[in-house]
Amino acid sequence: MSTTDSTLLKVANLVAFLLTATINLFASFEGINGISTGQVSDLYPTAITPAGFTFTIWTAIYGLLLAFSIFQFLPRNKGKDFVGRIGFLFVLSCLINVTWLFLWHYFMITTSVVLMLALLICLALIYRRLEIGKSRVSVGEKLAVHLPFSVYLGWITVATIANISSALVAIGWDGFGIAPATWGVLVIAVAVLITVMVIAMRKDVGFSIVLIWALFGIMSKQTDSGIVLACQASIAIIAVALSLSLVISRKIAPG
Repeated sequence: MSTTDSTLLKVANLVAFLLTATINLFASFEGINGISTGQVSDLYPTAITPAGFTFTIWTAIYGLLLAFSIFQFLPRNKGKDFVGRIGFLFVLSCLINVTWLFLWHYFMITTSVVLMLALLICLALIYRRLEIGKSRVSVGEKLAVHLPFSVYLGWITVATIANISSALVAIGWDGFGIAPATWGVLVIAVAVLITVMVIAMRKDVGFSIVLIWALFGIMSKQTDSGIVLACQASIAIIAVALSLSLVISRKIAPG
């Protein structure tokens, strides 16, 4: 990638981030179509809907993405290939994010699932291209490039599951006669399985902590004993898996 192309891509990343963050913040506090993002979510309650405070994670996500947007311009990063590896996927993810937001606020809940899946795929591709959890990079790059996308992917993984659940509520799906709490436990189990796989393959602390945070939020909102117990067990499983993974990796690390 030429210097000019790299600079244009960096500028595009920054502009796309600022646009996405601004629209999302406006949607959350002022509302779009006369309703806030959280209020739309409240219209489609599910067995895995987390407590409102859980969504404050967006503050951390946007703070980390802001750090990435600034970090890419630092002179010491000239010649590094992380911007080229990401390509226009981050810009595309921002456009998808904003489009999803309007679909959500205009109650196109089932259609919004398609956009959420597209966002998940974009972030997964970025995650893979950066070889997060596998490549050896500086501490600065790990904190300002890898960590933002680990956390973002972790939350969008949770959001995708929640979005699908809300869409099923919106269309009046009866769950094949199975109790919502039972489906909730099954969905939590799937989320834990994904997280344990990420830990096993990537030893990704950021992704894992996001899932623990989401489970804590679900546990704080829901009153069904089965859901609460599933969340508690899942948090323990993720914590143990992550601890064991980090201990093993230190033992086999060279030197």
